[in-house]
Amino acid sequence: MRSRLGKLVVLLLLVGLTASACGSDKKNNASKSTTPKQTTTTAEQITATLAGSGSTFQKSFDEAVIEAFKKQQANITISYGGGGSGKGKTDLAAGVDQWAGTDSLVKPEDMPKYTKGLLYFPIVAAPITLSYNVSGVDKLVLDGPTVAKIFQEQIKTWNDPAIKALNPNANLPSTKIAPVHRSDASGTTSNFTKWLTAAAPGVFTLTAGDTSNWPADEVAGNGNTGVATAVKGTSGAIGYVDYSDAKASGLVFASIKNKAGKAIEPTLEGTLAALEKTSLNPDLTYNPLNADGDTAYPIATPTWIITQAKYSDVNVVKALKALLTFIYADGQALAKDVDFAKLPDSYLTQARAQIDKITQG
Repeated sequence: MRSRLGKLVVLLLLVGLTASACGSDKKNNASKSTTPKQTTTTAEQITATLAGSGSTFQKSFDEAVIEAFKKQQANITISYGGGGSGKGKTDLAAGVDQWAGTDSLVKPEDMPKYTKGLLYFPIVAAPITLSYNVSGVDKLVLDGPTVAKIFQEQIKTWNDPAIKALNPNANLPSTKIAPVHRSDASGTTSNFTKWLTAAAPGVFTLTAGDTSNWPADEVAGNGNTGVATAVKGTSGAIGYVDYSDAKASGLVFASIKNKAGKAIEPTLEGTLAALEKTSLNPDLTYNPLNADGDTAYPIATPTWIITQAKYSDVNVVKALKALLTFIYADGQALAKDVDFAKLPDSYLTQARAQIDKITQG
């Protein structure tokens, strides 16, 4: 009896040990089959210096991009000094900087200065506002011919019949109008004057370009912030200011009649509506000013990063490609936070393809 009982105990112990071992193996196998392999992919860390200058219109976007980009590429020293589109184009042609920002195109006669080629990269877009400082007037509608006459000093007071006709319910004062323009060579000026040429044909007779032949007694400000400051500090003033700086300065801005005759406030949505009515040229330039469409804001403004096509330093090539790749991915998500409209998807596809045209040479 004892012998049989002992054998039974031994048998049960063996069965238990076997089951335990099998269970352990199953757990280990299950663990092995459900735990993914941990892989880490890190972008190549590039060491290079990228100095840039130019457009003050895009400056707040550039600063946001640079701050975020440095978290991915800590060894790239990157800066952007502003100074106006004219300065940016000049500095890039002279080889002073590795990249530039511009809201206006390089003139055909200046292209030979870019001995290593020139590439355009559209990055974002935004409205140019007509910001004003008129006590008691919170809403204002203007159109191309009226704006042209204001900046040519043919309309001199805020209660002029032409302004009254556009704003029949506004309490417009007899305050003298003080137009404010840019003192530096500016892509913002270029786009503003090109819009006036298109929206007020035969009325706007001044020069359209980075600079214009404004009346000598008008107030001038350096950069978009300079114009914004002058408008804010001058009773009766009106000036053309980029959307980001106008908002940051707390300015009030007018609704502008578009090509369809609709009064449109400067918004990112109105800017995107203008871009969607516009196509990129093969070199990635485009013109959304005075675009078609009921909801298009008429002074929707393009802005580009421009680079050389060739650089002798391969690390500069890699760094520029990394920067532009970032702008067309994570950078677009930053646009709205600094008051810019991101590009339509069709623009992004073409822009990404342009990046590979930057080469060593």
